[in-house]
Amino acid sequence: MSFDVIVVLLVLLGAIVLFATEKLRVDLVALLIMAALIVTGVLNADQAIAGISNRATVTVAAMMVLSGGLARTGALDSVSAALGRLASRSVVRTLAVIQVPVAAISAFINNTAAVAIFLPIVMRVARATGISPSKLLIPMSFAGIIGGTCTLIGTSTNLLIDAIAVENGLPSIGMFELGSLGLVLLAVGLTYMMTVGVRLLPRRDADDDLTRDFDLADYVLEIEIREDSDAIDGPLDQAEFRNGLDLDVLDVARGDARRSLPAHDTVLRAGDVLRVRCGAADVAELRRRPGVDLRPISDLRDEDLEGDAVLAEAVVPASSPIVGETVKDVRILEAWGAALLAIRHRGEVKHDRLEQRPLRPGDLLLLEIPRDRLEMARGGSALVLVSRQEVPVPRGRAIAGVAIVGLVVTAAAQGLLPIVSAAITGCVLMVLCGCLTMHQAYEAIDWQVVFLLAGALSLGAAMETTGTAQMISGRLVDFVGELGPRALISAFFLLTAGLTAAISNNATAVVLAPIAISTADNLGLDPRPFLMAIVFGASASFLTPVGYQTNTLVYGPGKYRFSDFLRVGGPLVALFWIVATLLIPAIWPV
Repeated sequence: MSFDVIVVLLVLLGAIVLFATEKLRVDLVALLIMAALIVTGVLNADQAIAGISNRATVTVAAMMVLSGGLARTGALDSVSAALGRLASRSVVRTLAVIQVPVAAISAFINNTAAVAIFLPIVMRVARATGISPSKLLIPMSFAGIIGGTCTLIGTSTNLLIDAIAVENGLPSIGMFELGSLGLVLLAVGLTYMMTVGVRLLPRRDADDDLTRDFDLADYVLEIEIREDSDAIDGPLDQAEFRNGLDLDVLDVARGDARRSLPAHDTVLRAGDVLRVRCGAADVAELRRRPGVDLRPISDLRDEDLEGDAVLAEAVVPASSPIVGETVKDVRILEAWGAALLAIRHRGEVKHDRLEQRPLRPGDLLLLEIPRDRLEMARGGSALVLVSRQEVPVPRGRAIAGVAIVGLVVTAAAQGLLPIVSAAITGCVLMVLCGCLTMHQAYEAIDWQVVFLLAGALSLGAAMETTGTAQMISGRLVDFVGELGPRALISAFFLLTAGLTAAISNNATAVVLAPIAISTADNLGLDPRPFLMAIVFGASASFLTPVGYQTNTLVYGPGKYRFSDFLRVGGPLVALFWIVATLLIPAIWPV
């Protein structure tokens, strides 16, 4: 075993461990991969950074811009709003109404964006019909994942595998080539969720009143400024009664006037009544502070907190740039003029020291936010808003957005332009037509995914050039090869689905694709069915809430536990494994 092979194996093992443990951000891990391969001389600098300009990386970034432009025009909101009219108290009918459009839309735009758009609508449908959100959100997420398997542009993984195939001299994957199996899996998945899956899903009802749902009654108090208070005639942020306490001022009432989320320089007067959120550990200390009278609010309701501001929930997506940061560090809520009232982390509600808590994927934040800032918050990439309120969305350019995406798909499907050229052209048209600005285009790109693809492609190239892929494929053939090609295809699907539960589906695909191609070459077989096993195995990401971004989005709002995904997703992975084992060799002969 050569030095280069040893280095690549060590880098591969280290990357898998770091991806699985999430000790470092995935984009940082990707950069570490490139740096390690350059420093050790396995790849030169040009080879190591080639993944950044790879057509798959560029196409994925461009498709994110197209999805962002389509979302900002409001083109999808009319579809999602129709759910409220078609849904009923029948869980099965409501599941069909939700899953079918989500899957269809996810075949052509980023499925994370599709789920983010539908998420607040589904929450409102759940409240209107009395159906528990936990019965609807996992099926919506799974529908988005499966829908992405039906076309080449449905997920970044499909584009990635296509780029690897072309680089190895194989024919490109057609725009709708995956649909022959993807539609079968979609039918299997939807049927399973509406029959067996719905029975396995938990019922965890969300309280219609967010203040009760987040147990705020003991943490939201009223403070009256007395005549002898040192805070009188001073700015709010310098009031002595706040010193050293975990306390946020939600509004200030003076006579009949009330100001929500007051500015830091608001001058206090005697008799002002401040509604505050205070950490439980600091309530007793606040009672001892001079110059203020403290009283709890009994029977607290949403409307007690709402005036010019409203209550809203926001989810931290897996790709958010604020993951691992504290609210105090990222300043995003300050930009929105919002106050953080509580955090739900893995089912447990946190009220104390909120600004000092690191944010994790799937965390659900309860915010009080000015009504006129809802649209700003809705368009952000750091948090996905799950609002009870209708958010106005400009619809004047919706037709242009849909037409541009349609033109991109048609041009690529008919072979008029390569998919990367069509996608870039579509991005330019989105900006020129006013569907989004250049700043919003940059915001729409998930740069973690871009750098992850770049680093993973570098690792894939190193595995091929050093012979590591051939060595691993040889061991795999020795172990499973005597059982025949179908058994190898089945093994690749199962291995991919298993790894995807622990690390990124893109990273899994890039690691296994060179091995799959080498395995087919060693046996003198067509590599295409082996690559298809990886394509569909990477999208069978139903086992954990962190395995796929759409799962992370619904984790908090659905009040799910890790075990819920395993219980519902495990049988579905097994079903997909059986179907893929039977149909992949039939559709793509070896």
